[in-house]
Amino acid sequence: MSDVKESKAQRAERLKRELNPWEAYATIERFAREGHAAIPPEWATYFRWWGIYSQGDGVGAVGGTGGEGRATTHFMVRVRIPNGIVNAPQLRTLADLTERHARGIADLTVRQNVQLHWVTIEDLPALIHALWRAGLTSLGACGDVTRNVTGCPLAGVDADEVLDASPLVLEATHLLNGNPEFYNLPRKYKVTITGCRAWCSYPEINDVGLTALRHPASGEPGFSLRVGGGLSTDPRLGARLDAFVRWHQAVPVVRAVTEVFRDSDVLRQHREKARLKFLFLQHGWTAEKFLSEVEARLGYALDRAPHEIPPEDVYRDHVGVHPQRQPDLCYAGATVLRGRITPGQLRVLADAAERHGDGQLRTTTMQNVVVVNVRRERVAALARELAEAGLPTGGSPFRRGTIACTGTEFCKLALTETKGFAKRLVEDLERRMPSFSEHVKLHVTGCPNSCGQHWIADIGVEGKKLKVDGALVDAYYFCVGGALGARQSVARPIGLRVPATEVAPAIERLLREYLTSRRAGETFRAFAARHDDATLRALLAGSPVPAVERDPAGGLLPAGVDA
Repeated sequence: MSDVKESKAQRAERLKRELNPWEAYATIERFAREGHAAIPPEWATYFRWWGIYSQGDGVGAVGGTGGEGRATTHFMVRVRIPNGIVNAPQLRTLADLTERHARGIADLTVRQNVQLHWVTIEDLPALIHALWRAGLTSLGACGDVTRNVTGCPLAGVDADEVLDASPLVLEATHLLNGNPEFYNLPRKYKVTITGCRAWCSYPEINDVGLTALRHPASGEPGFSLRVGGGLSTDPRLGARLDAFVRWHQAVPVVRAVTEVFRDSDVLRQHREKARLKFLFLQHGWTAEKFLSEVEARLGYALDRAPHEIPPEDVYRDHVGVHPQRQPDLCYAGATVLRGRITPGQLRVLADAAERHGDGQLRTTTMQNVVVVNVRRERVAALARELAEAGLPTGGSPFRRGTIACTGTEFCKLALTETKGFAKRLVEDLERRMPSFSEHVKLHVTGCPNSCGQHWIADIGVEGKKLKVDGALVDAYYFCVGGALGARQSVARPIGLRVPATEVAPAIERLLREYLTSRRAGETFRAFAARHDDATLRALLAGSPVPAVERDPAGGLLPAGVDA
């Protein structure tokens, strides 16, 4: 008998070999009948294939062992919304489920999903069946599978889009989600396909990103292909391959890339280094090698890539009222501060979408909601109803530009509470700088895993802990200057960590200096790019201060999971 302990990677790979959780739904129903005590330890892993994750105890990693908080007997259930496309009856179903099973708490995520919390094992079958009846599912929303396939929320209505890519998003979802060929990937896997010019679904940070363009020689619409993007603790922007992907090739290309990932056994040796990007970061792969592997699986060569002009990193939040490509129709984007939404607000959105449009809505990667196909003469009434429900179609740059991850309220890996903090941060900055009108993205994440995407923010704050007067308090570490598109850049850790209560004053100091000393037409990200870390650190702190490490030796860290 060997006494060698299984590594995390070995255990995960063994569990996946032993069972495809997609084929074991009946077991979940048995757990519901027998109660939480009937759930064996391995199902903490298997549940994820059904979009189900055990909920944390509300105190984060400090409340558990090994850098991970304690799990409770409640669950988070994540609902897939491919391309963010949802209709009014589906929103009402989500409202009912949120009210009945989730203590009235629903969150919009940065992958266009909806998350419910406080779900019990006894309630899971009823919730899952209700989703199915509404044409929704939680299948594959977590686990070592293809996560929700994202796309532009304005697909089919954007007056400036190259093409409507939403049919390809749905086709790729059908190919990859629930397919036993792809239930066992080395790790999570993120795909986006967008036909817009703004790249609002962030192809640069997905494992696979298809962005639409027209071939300059023929005028034919097609796609560029990027692979190996991702954030977490090792941020990497995707590599563009030298390929022009035609419409009919898009889904076969996604399949080929997925097969390359699935069959990369080298990625299965270490759970923290199992994402597709690590073929580039640690195993010597190049864009040329990756393309040759894809073409070998396709059985044909792709045309070479034409020149592409990435978009400026403008707001991608879709907030406000704008004309659609269809005459006399508009879309209205509503701000959902930090993504937290109530059953009442979901019903208001559903009712308003039917009363003033055709009942169609979209969720966004900025945790907002868009009502589409609104008749022009009904837009003002729609906007009033949404504003009265706390879902304005406008707002300050802080309100529009802030997103937040789940935080310690529900996540076992987080170090800090984020949802309430983000709300207070926005409200505090609005009081401090009521006339501020420049675009700025503020991203709040509760741990280094970057679910709040702090690496691509103008100002990203990463959750930490500090000891103040002998007590551990929530704190945040600043990263500045992240951007995507034409000026893509990973945000720079600048060596400043402050208690959560000091974040708003620090941001105010930095933004006031930007307003005072910026050059003509200079954006905040350009301002940040021309200042070194020490200068930015001093502006945030109010005076020169020495740099501190993001994670000092012996500091509190979440479990080493690419969350």
